[in-house]
Formats: sequence, structure tokens, C-alpha cells
Amino acid sequence: MMSRMLTSIFMIGSIGYFVFRYRYRLINLLLGSSWMRRLTVGSIMSFPGVKNKMMQSVFGRPSEW
Repeated sequence: MMSRMLTSIFMIGSIGYFVFRYRYRLINLLLGSSWMRRLTVGSIMSFPGVKNKMMQSVFGRPSEW
């Protein structure tokens, strides 16, 4: 029982380490397909405030007359 728990903790830690170490390669691999990229961007833009903040940083604030 104890060795099974230690093995699972070790495996989760190892997977976490490799995901952290190769995180940019994994992101590039996942976002390499167009449908996955579209899904990701659509999900991020649906968060409240993210779309407004992104639009302000890209296009600037509206000019006040």
C-alpha cells in the first residue's frame, strides 16, 4: 500500500517535471493544429475582461474628443 502510494507520487512528480521542462515544446505541439489553436483562442477570449484588455492593448483606448 505504502509503496504504491510512493510510486504514484513519484510518477506524478516526474510527469510534472517533464511537463514543466518541455512546456514550450508542448504548447507549440498543441497549438500547431489550426482547430486546436482556434479552440484555445476562443476559450481564452471568453474569459471576462480578457477580450477588453486585449483589444485595448492592440488598438489603444478610444480617443476622446
